[in-house]
Amino acid sequence: MATWSNFNLQNSASPLMEQIIFFHDHTLIILIMITILVGYLMINLFFNKYINRFLLEGQMIELIWTIIPTITLIFIALPSLRLLYLLDELNNPLITLKSIGHQWYWSYEYSDFNNIEFDSYMINYEKSNINNFRLLDVDNRIILPMNNQIRIMVTATDVIHSWTIPSLGVKIDANPGRLNQTNLFINRPGIFFGQCSEICGANHSFMPIMIESISIKNFINWINNYS
Repeated sequence: MATWSNFNLQNSASPLMEQIIFFHDHTLIILIMITILVGYLMINLFFNKYINRFLLEGQMIELIWTIIPTITLIFIALPSLRLLYLLDELNNPLITLKSIGHQWYWSYEYSDFNNIEFDSYMINYEKSNINNFRLLDVDNRIILPMNNQIRIMVTATDVIHSWTIPSLGVKIDANPGRLNQTNLFINRPGIFFGQCSEICGANHSFMPIMIESISIKNFINWINNYS
């Protein structure tokens, strides 16, 4: 989860988020190089006293400053396309979780198991245990096994919501009348927080998402106890 004075991305908990962070760093280095080069050229233009009264055209320099940005964009576009295809890749998911957005809470269904469905509301911080996270804790967590491919089906019943978990690299819209699909692969145990990131009404800020990642053995025990 995000902490105070954290200007960087959250620590990744999935291979996809690692790839997103790598792409972010790659693109940021290119932007810094461009900014330094353009800034240096502009400062030189401001402060030098060179004058060329006979300059009418410069075909070579125009060719150079057309080709170099094209090559730069290719260096950004190719990793970006690779990442887009990786984000859509889904191979043999172990389980399917259906997430349904409401005003203003989430409900979840484990489609592979009988009678496992529940609503997830934000906990009132003032009336709850002081150890809870304000505006992020819920009464019913999503329980998922780590180191397994998981399919997430997302929809909504009323308005557009957005199911977003930053540390897992997941952001997918929940549209009424439409079923969107994404995937998760959590590579470590822990608790991961997210929120609706589509402005969906008065209590938009108060429908958090909370995922608890556990081992497959503990997940099977949870399923048996829930049923």
